[in-house]
Amino acid sequence: MTDDERFSMLYSLMVRIFGTHAREPRVPADVPAIAGYVRGVARLGVPPLMLADTSLGVRATDDPHAGATAFPATLALGATFDPELARAQGAAIGREVRAFGFNVALGGGINLVREVRNGRNFEYVSEDPLVSGKLGAALVSGTQAQGVIALVKHVSLNASETNKFFLDAIIDPAAHRESDLLAFQIAIEEGAPGAVMGAYNLVNGEYACGNRRILQDIVKGAMHFKGWIMSDWRAVGHWDFALKGLDQQSGAQLDACEWFNEPLRRAYDEGRISKARIGEMVRRMLRSYYAIGIDRPRAAEAVDWTAHHGVALEIARKGIVLLKNDDETLPLARNLGRIAMIGGFAQAGVLSGSGSSQVRPRGGYAAEVPLRSHPLLGPTSMCFYGPSPLAELRARMPQAIVEFDSGAHIADAVALAAKADVVIVNAIRHEGERFDCPDMGLPFGQDELIEAVARVNSRVVVVLQTGNPIEMRWRDKVRAVVQAWFPGQAGAQAIAEILTGEVNPSGRLPVTFPVSIEQTPHPRLPGADVELGTPIRVHYHEGAEIGYRWFAQCGEQPMFSFGHGLGYTQFTYGNFSACGGETVTVGFTVTNTGARDGDDVPQVYLTEVDGEPRLRLLGFERVSLQAGASTEVSLTADPRLLARFDEASGQWHIREGVYRIVLGRSATDHVAEALVKLEERRFGT
Repeated sequence: MTDDERFSMLYSLMVRIFGTHAREPRVPADVPAIAGYVRGVARLGVPPLMLADTSLGVRATDDPHAGATAFPATLALGATFDPELARAQGAAIGREVRAFGFNVALGGGINLVREVRNGRNFEYVSEDPLVSGKLGAALVSGTQAQGVIALVKHVSLNASETNKFFLDAIIDPAAHRESDLLAFQIAIEEGAPGAVMGAYNLVNGEYACGNRRILQDIVKGAMHFKGWIMSDWRAVGHWDFALKGLDQQSGAQLDACEWFNEPLRRAYDEGRISKARIGEMVRRMLRSYYAIGIDRPRAAEAVDWTAHHGVALEIARKGIVLLKNDDETLPLARNLGRIAMIGGFAQAGVLSGSGSSQVRPRGGYAAEVPLRSHPLLGPTSMCFYGPSPLAELRARMPQAIVEFDSGAHIADAVALAAKADVVIVNAIRHEGERFDCPDMGLPFGQDELIEAVARVNSRVVVVLQTGNPIEMRWRDKVRAVVQAWFPGQAGAQAIAEILTGEVNPSGRLPVTFPVSIEQTPHPRLPGADVELGTPIRVHYHEGAEIGYRWFAQCGEQPMFSFGHGLGYTQFTYGNFSACGGETVTVGFTVTNTGARDGDDVPQVYLTEVDGEPRLRLLGFERVSLQAGASTEVSLTADPRLLARFDEASGQWHIREGVYRIVLGRSATDHVAEALVKLEERRFGT
């Protein structure tokens, strides 16, 4: 391979020039408007890279009438606690990527949910490194089994959107390894992604995409990552990022300079970067090409859109979380005469998040509502997927009169609610890339709407379509609360099935729901009070104690705990045992003692070490049981979850002592416990 050929592979080009929508003349005319294009080397059989955004499905075509499967928010996938379902989604995305003629899937967001107002949290899996790592690995492996390169992103601490290009995330290095970086380590070890994407922000004073400690020492060194590291789009500030572990500049036209084009070549010619390093950058790319097989493209196959819709439906069904259900208000009784459905554009469809993850479904959006304008992205709309929750509920409750009111005028909604047997309020909040939520409330006066409706009807069910936890000042005034997230193209059906009892709700919260923002580590949103472009610092003083770990450390009680979720049947746990040694292994029995079939997600936690509080999820298992059936579950903890990272030695350290292990239904609902003794142990990197 010549030097010209090597350098041509070290940056990707956006097909359409940002801000003008003109085509990039260096990209072949037959390449559609995807996120990135990298030249190949035809004489050596090296294919070009065709990179498509795929966080929630394939976003990759110039044809406004074409589309792809629009999957639920990744938080909904996280709420399933089901790695095999994640693998199925990854495989479906891989097949669609390949059918479009592309070969790199830019999904795999596994940043931990540190900031509950982050506009992109809906693209991520959870607040826990084990859940995020396991499901992230399954997504990757599902996609790569289809001969498509997948990645994990964004390394690291891309925890909020506000001023993120200028945000310096300050964190204790050991705590970083025990939290966000551990999620990436698990995903890399178990999923073997072909690539890793860096983040926009700085970490401890260095831009993430030019951070030698993270990219070179940890990802490539300690984690033994064999693929290549690409930047995010508009995240490279100098050619010398190549000296610090970055292998490829993405969307090079977006940066102030195409740093990995002529400037990097000049540095090479002047001896400031070695031929060995340039060769390593290319070899890492080629290694992934060959390992995953994009150099041996499979024949195009027709996509089974019905099957992929079924995967999206199953994720929505299993990811919807029943948060509250007083007096068994749900499922809806079959003898109801009049149902009021209010708000949330429920007559049109279900809401999606916005940004690079937004997928146009086959057939197009059911509705688009202009909402905001961003200085970089331009106008943004709320986009809804059909069919509508209203139509799906009417189809399942033919004996009832189901009436709809938009909620635009509270007096009209109250009048409708007053004469109904039950009220379903659909509450929505638009969230997306490049902006954070200003608070934890609902927009458009929806909190006031819910309170007003609850004053005239005691049987109110609230269905939330949000990408984050919200405050619920009205939670004690309503009977039931359903967290539906952004449920994807099959979301309306899944919501109706949950409400009517066709499907037993089985989702569990992958994030903690605080009572208010004051309970979180950072009540003030970093960067919200400064001009865009102002450098800011965020001190993540909570370290590794994210989400449920933070609440345990502070002794605070959340509104709804990590792992919480109700259903229409009951499960009991028995025969709990735990043994120690080098790690912890537990066994227990799960029995469905209810009257209907259902799924459960038992969870195992570490709560104390020699009497010192330390809450860590050690394992989980999703089980499906018929009514009256039982199953035996055995789980072995990843020893890193029992350890502290010793920055001085660069190893994990389990101290000798007595460890309290609990079996629970959530991070705070524990039903059995055992004490085990662990040996002192240093291991790994």
